[in-house]
Amino acid sequence: MGEAGTDRGKRGLWRGVPRWARVCTILGVVMMVLSGSVLVGYHALVARYEGAVGKGDLFGDQAAGAKEKKSDIKGPLNILLVGVDPRNAKARPLADSIMVLHVPAGMDRGYLFSLPRDLRVEIPEFPKAGYGGGTDRINAAMSHGSVVAGQNPSAAQGFELLAKTVQQVTGIERFDAGAIINFTGFKKIVDAMGGVDMYIERDVKSEHLQPDGTPRQLKPGGGGYLGPQAEYKKGNAHLKGWQALDYVRQRYPKNGVPDADYGRQRHQQQFIKAMVSQAFSADVVANPVKLDRVLRAAGQSLVFNGRGNSVVDFALALKGIRADSIETIKLPGGPVETSRGYQGERLLPAADDFFAALRNEQLDAFLLEHPDFKQKSK
Repeated sequence: MGEAGTDRGKRGLWRGVPRWARVCTILGVVMMVLSGSVLVGYHALVARYEGAVGKGDLFGDQAAGAKEKKSDIKGPLNILLVGVDPRNAKARPLADSIMVLHVPAGMDRGYLFSLPRDLRVEIPEFPKAGYGGGTDRINAAMSHGSVVAGQNPSAAQGFELLAKTVQQVTGIERFDAGAIINFTGFKKIVDAMGGVDMYIERDVKSEHLQPDGTPRQLKPGGGGYLGPQAEYKKGNAHLKGWQALDYVRQRYPKNGVPDADYGRQRHQQQFIKAMVSQAFSADVVANPVKLDRVLRAAGQSLVFNGRGNSVVDFALALKGIRADSIETIKLPGGPVETSRGYQGERLLPAADDFFAALRNEQLDAFLLEHPDFKQKSK
């Protein structure tokens, strides 16, 4: 059947599902787990919010008989955030957006980095899904791990194998929490906030949508699209939900993103910071109706596992973090080319130095020596 991580091999599974639905689903979760200061003082909302959040055994803890924790949440923390489409229940999920939020021991700031979905990795064996391990693109780990005999694929079980794979790549021994996000809920979050203001770093055109948000027509026989394109001009912009999803989806040089998937990752991270900042604004915090609408939309888009702690526990524990204290990281990498053409992405050796600094709680010193790892804010 070929590699589960390739777009070409899975085109049939994704037919009818727009790519923007896959690349942007992750962006809402950071706002939720960093919304503690918003929740404080709104106790009536806390119970509703907690009840709206989906729960899943994302790390296999419940199956292994783990007990629920009763201790306080303390740093350092590593949280795995994965975006997956809500697709046909019979289709195996692919993790299209993979991010890690690292929170140092002080619990007052965070570091957010993405792993390219086409990153070539060794995926470990996973007996519960009948997978023997092998080399593939990292977004395929969730697909390989989701197989349940006689049942529909399980995204939660697939998350478990993806987490093991990310741990192997980064050297992170254990994730303290994880989340799966779907794009429908995320779009509702943005619209519930009344849109989001952000800075567009360069002129970008949409590959898939027209200026009114409707899909562009496919060329006869495929191979591209016809019709006018939605445009996002350099400078300050106010984005509706569909515009935000479309903008952070773009990755082709011909549409204004010369660094392709790395540019898309940067735009996603820039948008996260803009969304978190707006979530803390008086327009949201001081408006109970809007706040309730935002939190309910966020909860409905999320499956969360805090390894014994709830999403509200995490939100309150991380209440000291703000948008301007989240450092977004660009990991160095490049394409893997063979005689058969493009095979995926690889990380350069310097990325291993970053991971070592993360594990040793030395990221501040590392970034002083390697400022090129910091994503530009504009």
